[in-house]
Amino acid sequence: MKHYPKKSLGQNFLTSKRIVERIVMEGRVSKEDTVLEIGPGKGILTEALLLKAKKVFAVEKDDNLFEFLKEKFSEEIKQGKLELIHSDILDFDPATQNSQLTTSDYKVIANIPYNITGEIIRKFLSAKVQPSSMTLLVQKEVAERIVARDGKESILSLSVKVYGTPRLGFKISRGQFNPSPNVDSMVISIDNIKNPFANKKDEEKFFEVVKAGFAHKRKLLIRNLDGIASKEKLAEVFAEAKISALTRAETLKLEDWLTITKKL
Repeated sequence: MKHYPKKSLGQNFLTSKRIVERIVMEGRVSKEDTVLEIGPGKGILTEALLLKAKKVFAVEKDDNLFEFLKEKFSEEIKQGKLELIHSDILDFDPATQNSQLTTSDYKVIANIPYNITGEIIRKFLSAKVQPSSMTLLVQKEVAERIVARDGKESILSLSVKVYGTPRLGFKISRGQFNPSPNVDSMVISIDNIKNPFANKKDEEKFFEVVKAGFAHKRKLLIRNLDGIASKEKLAEVFAEAKISALTRAETLKLEDWLTITKKL
């Protein structure tokens, strides 16, 4: 059965076995691991994961591809090595799966649709049942922004770093996909994932402070935060945290943001 990639679902299929093997290596997959794959497509990465992992859960939204994968991997499904789930990843909740995903560490490894990169990362990092690590194919620029390669933090980089440690993998040129996207891609991993917040309220407060801090790029951080606290309180917090009143949001490190949030 021929399957043509759907633009509406952001489908860009990988075509190189060598590259999927490298992605699995980046994800540090072992025989003890349970892996969740998002959008397996025609199953090229699924095949490589099945060779290395204990069990693979693959979530596919596309009706035709779901049927194709069911046939292609009928043996592995029968053996219990692969569980295919027909769902949109944004509606999927690992916590409600009657599976290992709720009880053990699992890793997310996937070539994801670029148009929902941010939503997927946010969903899993703040999930009730977090993965232990995520290894994703994303746009090269996005990967570089997440690790703050230029030394400048952003809402995106801080939203990742507060939950885990991002590391850059390798670059993949656009010609390795069908159809070719307009940008180059990069593998990025987020390791040591955990929730540092005592409760939901602390988590919400942190993001409120970060978003306010980046609201106007040209303004000083202390000015951006004046909707959250009084000038006096902010001056006191900045002095205690040893942060200059002339600081801009992008130059502050994660620890400083956590300190400001705590003191506010």
